[in-house]
Amino acid sequence: MERIKNEMKVLLDPISCNEAVARSVVTAFLMQADPTAGELADVKTAVSEAVTNCIVHAYRGVHSSRDKIEILCRLGEGGDFYIRIKDKGCGIANVKQAMEPLFTTAPEEERAGLGFAVMESFMDSVAVRSALGKGTSVTMKKRIMSRELLKAGADNG
Repeated sequence: MERIKNEMKVLLDPISCNEAVARSVVTAFLMQADPTAGELADVKTAVSEAVTNCIVHAYRGVHSSRDKIEILCRLGEGGDFYIRIKDKGCGIANVKQAMEPLFTTAPEEERAGLGFAVMESFMDSVAVRSALGKGTSVTMKKRIMSRELLKAGADNG
């Protein structure tokens, strides 16, 4: 990643109302890059999926006061946006399998198994690391082409 322009770290309890909080905080941080409406929508959707996965799968609705969802955001000077969403939940036994579209560990809950596929479709890259009993880390990157840069390109073209 290029030189970091700004960084933010947030800790949230793994409860469903914090999915909206995470989405709002991350997009508020991203506003300094002057993203397009489409870029904002992409990031919001990916963050929603990642945080919902933490709440639904990592902690299964049961957590102690120590259990948190950690969100780390970094914005590079050239517009690279990096976000890591990390939990200390149950972990994923087979990351490759979990990232396959339609795979779910909770079919009885009518889960679609599309969380990782959604993240991959809205971000430039998605990487998942996990250890059973220790938690999961989802790292996503997106190049933000600010409106200023887009306008300059249109003026020159």
